[in-house]
Amino acid sequence: MHFRPESYCIADEPMKPFIDPEEIWELLNRPASTDLEVERVIARSLDKQRLTLQEVAILINAAAPEQIKRIKEGARELKRKIYGNRVVLFAPLYVGNKCSNECTYCGFRASNKSQVRKTLTGEELKKEIEVLEDNGQKRLILVYGEHTEYDPAFIAATVRAAYRVKKGNGEIRRVNINAAPLTIEGFRTVKEAGIGTYQIFQETYHPEAYRQYHLRGKKTDYNNRLTALDRAQEAGLDDVGIGALFGLYDWRFEVMALVRHTNHLEACYNVGPHTISFPRIKDASMLHLGERYFVPDSDFSRLVAILRLAVPYTGMILTAREPAALRNELLQFGVSQIDGGTRIELGGYSGKEPQHDLNRGQFLIHDDRSLNEVIEELLAQDMLPSFCTACYRLGRTGQHFMEFSVPGFIKRFCTPNAMLTLAEYLVDYAPSGTAQKGWEAIERNMPQLNAKVAGEVRERIEMIKQGKRDLYF
Repeated sequence: MHFRPESYCIADEPMKPFIDPEEIWELLNRPASTDLEVERVIARSLDKQRLTLQEVAILINAAAPEQIKRIKEGARELKRKIYGNRVVLFAPLYVGNKCSNECTYCGFRASNKSQVRKTLTGEELKKEIEVLEDNGQKRLILVYGEHTEYDPAFIAATVRAAYRVKKGNGEIRRVNINAAPLTIEGFRTVKEAGIGTYQIFQETYHPEAYRQYHLRGKKTDYNNRLTALDRAQEAGLDDVGIGALFGLYDWRFEVMALVRHTNHLEACYNVGPHTISFPRIKDASMLHLGERYFVPDSDFSRLVAILRLAVPYTGMILTAREPAALRNELLQFGVSQIDGGTRIELGGYSGKEPQHDLNRGQFLIHDDRSLNEVIEELLAQDMLPSFCTACYRLGRTGQHFMEFSVPGFIKRFCTPNAMLTLAEYLVDYAPSGTAQKGWEAIERNMPQLNAKVAGEVRERIEMIKQGKRDLYF
């Protein structure tokens, strides 16, 4: 038997592989879950406890329509408890698409001669960021192919360059990274540049499937990628993000593996991932994978709800790969971060490159809304758009972040900070109609705060209207 008791994580070792496919499949191959089991697991999650693998398997094996409905209701309730109605906004910015790997699902694969290869120059990077700042963005995720040109020194230099760009009241306050695994020393170099979260997606956690998709390059090393964020933790970079690319293997296995990865980080470093991402396979140049593991919308919404219940305190990211209607739905019971006004072509924000060109982007996006249109729709759904970066800059990351977020206290900071960053957007960038809706939303959300905090928020909003910026709790 590969099944281990609930305390199994204490046996995890730093920088050692931790995925056991047989263990995961043993749990998944158990009988269908009973209503009583499902209710017990949901209740534990609503008590803000991270679920065990056994409990996650119970939710996955809940196949009855009423059980799935109850899982989604539980996820909706949990999200309200921990995150309130706020949604964090960011923008991806591709810095370079050169790549030495041969990944059969990716438009950047080395053998793809149709892909227009490019690395942004310093001036081009500056122009891209200026356009993003003119739109009101405050949070970026810089994306790089895996290539010797994009070494830690290069990544650190582009991060510092991004922070230096200031246009009007615009500035980038948090730069996250999506790039290749690094050595411990490499992670230290990048950390010193002041990054936020370092994301590395395993793509698929199933070792055999992983080998089939990764044919050449450093990315062929499954264990090197699996333990990469351990090296980040060893380097003192305690703010990390994990993810899987759904459509490469059975979605049930990937959900279990994402939770197992969370368990591993908690066992070894006392801190889980800051974010979990779950992109679905979309169109890409030279993509011919078939539909064996395609995840339909019904299963996709279900797995998002299960992940929300499994890791209550972890941010969940849904990108513009997905259409607007589906993103709006998933915001209700799981997702806490989305991008807006997204362009994934190199140089796409400054308008020089054609959009929706598979030879100039990694994949196609399916949500073309501008940042302001996204904000308008969030407000229409009674959501509170946020550009907050306070936790990162106040040192509320890693284990310290867990101390706030696991018990659910983070809402005390996030709601007022969301209001303040939204107020900045309304003053500096919003059209008059959006501004009116935004101020009304801030007023509607004031009753969430105690009288003292609400008073301080109102004072700071007045300071923002008078020209002050970057006020936060």
